[in-house]
Order: sequence, then structure tokens, then C-alpha cells
Amino acid sequence: MTFLPALLLVLAPVSANAQTAPKTADARFDALAEAEYKWRGTLAATDENTPKDEQRGLPDIGPAMQAAKTKRWTETLAALDAIPVARLSSAARDNYTVYRGQIEALLAEQKYRDYEKPLNADSSFWIDLGYASRATYRTEDEYRGYLKQLADIPRYFDQNIANMRAGLKRGFTPPQVTLQGRDIGVAEVVKAGGTEASPFYAPFKTMPATIPAATQAALRAEALRVIASAVVPGHAKLLAFLRDEYIPGARKTLAAYDMPDGRAYYTSKIAEYVTRDLTAEQIHAIGLAEVAKIRARMDTVMQAVKWQKGLPAFLNYLRTDPQFYVKTPQALLDRAAWTAKEFDGKAAQWFGRLPRARFAIEPVPAELAPFYTGGRGGPGIYLVNTYDLPSRPLYSLPALTLHESAPGHAWQMPFAMELEGLPDYRRDTYISAYGEGWALYCEALGEDMGIYHTPYETFGMLSYQMWRAARLVVDTGLHAKGWTREQAQAFLRDNTALSNHEITTEVDRYIAWPGQALSYYMGELTFLAGRAKAEKALGAKFDIRAFHDAMLSLGSVPLPMVDARVDRFIAEGGKGPYPLK
Repeated sequence: MTFLPALLLVLAPVSANAQTAPKTADARFDALAEAEYKWRGTLAATDENTPKDEQRGLPDIGPAMQAAKTKRWTETLAALDAIPVARLSSAARDNYTVYRGQIEALLAEQKYRDYEKPLNADSSFWIDLGYASRATYRTEDEYRGYLKQLADIPRYFDQNIANMRAGLKRGFTPPQVTLQGRDIGVAEVVKAGGTEASPFYAPFKTMPATIPAATQAALRAEALRVIASAVVPGHAKLLAFLRDEYIPGARKTLAAYDMPDGRAYYTSKIAEYVTRDLTAEQIHAIGLAEVAKIRARMDTVMQAVKWQKGLPAFLNYLRTDPQFYVKTPQALLDRAAWTAKEFDGKAAQWFGRLPRARFAIEPVPAELAPFYTGGRGGPGIYLVNTYDLPSRPLYSLPALTLHESAPGHAWQMPFAMELEGLPDYRRDTYISAYGEGWALYCEALGEDMGIYHTPYETFGMLSYQMWRAARLVVDTGLHAKGWTREQAQAFLRDNTALSNHEITTEVDRYIAWPGQALSYYMGELTFLAGRAKAEKALGAKFDIRAFHDAMLSLGSVPLPMVDARVDRFIAEGGKGPYPLK
């Protein structure tokens, strides 16, 4: 490793000259952060931001690398402690806050050995790998980079199996109930064998005409060879491990508190996903209070549609009446696309700066869909779950679309990546409290924008708001208060219009992924409170476009930095970071 010189620079004495101290402190911090982030980028060659022709195989996750990560981030945190934060410039202090939070979260993951549990109810290392098979490759070098990844699967899977076996031995696994059927995607790869039916062969079925025919033929032959010799054996070994050892031996308890050092582990997850100094009990209480507020608004909507049979009957009506459901997957995709384009027509009224990137709308892959959320979005993609159409209500689709596509994830993340003047660790990384909080805020913004055209769609938005507020109650209930799976399901069933299928998959997700569900509503509360504060302080000077630009121009940051940016926005008289037309 070559980071020692950077650390020595960071630990050098600070000049006593007050005029040069900020510059010196900034330089020390920048040298540390740039060196570490560059090193961090070498750890995950399969990251979506790595050019396809620079892929170096799959990540090393073995014992030596885990020790190297722990050592590097421990030394980095010590070096951060030695930097005089008060002498940093204002911009550098912001960067320091973001960067330190990242290092603390990374080091906590090493401390609790999160790498020994590389899966949850809807995500896993093999599912993540499968995304490479759905990517677009344009050159021979990109195809060869993809083949290098495929050839590396046996080594990568062996390391994951070894890590999972260590977690299994100490009771550090997802609960067994959340793992049922999660091996289906692995089994399908084994069943397809080394043939063109393999999902990993998909990029070779249609290749760019710019690649000579002879080269295409050679690449296809090599793909079949690598799939047969590496991909299938690697998946077969993993499948046997999952079915014979891991799933049968996974822990039977649900709570994070029941895992090794579970209380401290869950506390670290609250810190990572909420980015505020709050306890599980405090978050649980916030959730109960917010559920009560949203319930009152739901009653108002039921009155508007003249429903007089109470909330449980209304929720059953929404879950079962055919008018709220489509008959074909394409119809669901079409309705999602309609809402996305409707927002496009309103975007300039609510945002000053628009990201250049665009996104596609596609169905969730079939092997993931039974256990996946209703949708998921990010740079370039909005995935809509078309599995089990009676569980995909139209009244919730506009809110889902605003959250996952634009102005939510498929808007905010490219916006951050296109920012200039920020370090990469603020543009390219993702802090859940900010990103999910923003996306949930976008659902509520849909009411202001006129996206919800019927009381039922408004209720769908409120149901989604209730769903995320209820997560504060359910996640802390499950992991800190001893709730059962059935108790958590009942709380969602009694308070939201989610389908029974969604309730089951969502609760299993919270059980298997402690703390992550807390980020959404805690983040949204921050954006809502910030907007209300700015509107009150600025009065007629408040421009929603400038406010949104100010929030998005932060990149991905902890929630206290959103608070601080709101205060600066007010102090500057409501001026945004970009000129408004």
C-alpha cells in the first residue's frame, strides 16, 4: 500500500501563522481524503462508476483484505482526529463532516464484520453480480472486462461462502424466515448450464456492429466456455451451501438485539442510516406520533369520497376492487411512464437546474420480482415490479414513480454526479437518510405539483407516507422491542393500503436489514421542516426552485448538514446556487 506518505502529511505540524492555517488545514484534510477515496475505489472493480473496459475482476473480500480495510480506516480516523477542524475553511468543514461520517460507517461495518452477512431479504452479492449481465457493452474491451468478472466468480463466491460460514458459526445471519426461496436465482443459473439460455450470456446475443463478426464469434465462444467452466460451477457450489448449510442453520430469532453484540450493532446502524444522535426509543416515539398525524389526513380523504365504513373496510376495498389494478405488466409500465412524463412537463416550475441524465423504465427481473419491492430507481433506471399484478395498485403508482424516478432517485443521484466543485465522495456515494429522505419528500411534493388527480391517488400517497412513518415503529419494534413478525405485519396491515404480498416482503426486508428502513421518514422530516422554516423566514422572497436547487447541490450529506444549508439559504435571502430564469 502507498498511503503512508499521505498520512505523514496529514500528521504534520500546523503552522502558527493564522493567515496560512486554514489553507494548511485544508491541504492536510484534502490529501488524506483524496488518497483514501482513491484507494477505496480500487476495492470494488464492479462499481457502476468504473468504466467497463477497466474492470479488474471481482472484489477481494478475503481475510487479508478485511484486515487491510480495518487498518486503513482506523488510521484514517486517527488522522482525521488530528486535523484542527476549527481551522478548516467553511467548505472544507462541510467536506470533513461528510467524509468523517463515511469513514465511521465503514469502520463500524468492519468492527461488526458485516461482510459475514452479505445478503438480506431482497439483496445479495449474487444478485448484485447479476446486474452486470443486464448492462450494455459497446467495445471488445468492455466485453473482455465482463468475461474477466465471470471467470472470477468461483474465487469470489468461495470468499463469500467462507465469510458466511464464519457468520453462521457465531449466529450473525439474516433470520431464517427471511431467506426462504431466496436461492431461486442461483438455481436458475445452474439449470441453464453453459448454454445460451444462461442469463450471463445475454449481453452476447446482440452485439454492436462495430465489433467485427469474427471477433463477435470468438467472444461468444469464450462466453460459453467461461459460463460452463466458472459461472455454473460457482453457482452450483453456492446453491449447495445455501440449501444444505446456510438456510437450515440461519438463526431463528428476528431482532438485531439477538445477534452478537446486538445492541451496539443496532445503535451503529441507527447512526449510519439516520445520521442523528437518536435512540431506538426516541425514533419509535416519533413514528407513533407521525402515524397518528397521517391517520387524521386519511380520515379527511375518506370523507371526501363519502366512505363511512371505517379505515379497515376502506383498506380492504382498495386492496380488492378491480378498478385499482391493471391486467397486464405492460399496462403497469405504461401508467408509470405517464406519470414520469407528466412530471417532465412540470419540472421547470419546481427546479432551477435539471440533470442532464435520463432514465429507462423496465420491469424488475423475473428472478428477483417475487421478493422485491414495488419499484426501485437510480441513475439511468426505474424498475417497476410487474409480478403479482393484484398487489400493484394504481392509486400508489404516482407516488412510487415520483420516489423512484424523477424527481426522486433517478433525478437526485445523477444531479449529484453532475455537480462541479465537490469532491467525488460527495458526488458518487449515497447516504440513505439524505437520498431516501429526498425521494420520500418528492412523494409529498407531488401533491403540490398536482400529480395526484383523484382522492384515491392522494390516499395512495398518504398510504406511502404512513408506510414510511410506520417503518420507524416497526423497525425499532422488531429490533429493539421484541416484536414478532406477525405483529409487524399487523401494524402495516392496519395502517396502510399496502397489499398483503407487499406487507410480507417489506417486513422481511426490515427484519433482514436492520436500521435501513429508518432513513426514509427521518430524512423527509428534515426536508419538510427545512422548507417550512425557509418559507416562514423569507415570505415573498421564497422561491421553491432555489430551495430545491440548494438542497440538491449538497450532494449526499448527513441530515444536520441539510439543517445548516437551510439556515444559510435563509441568511442569504433565499438565493439559490444557480441563476433562475
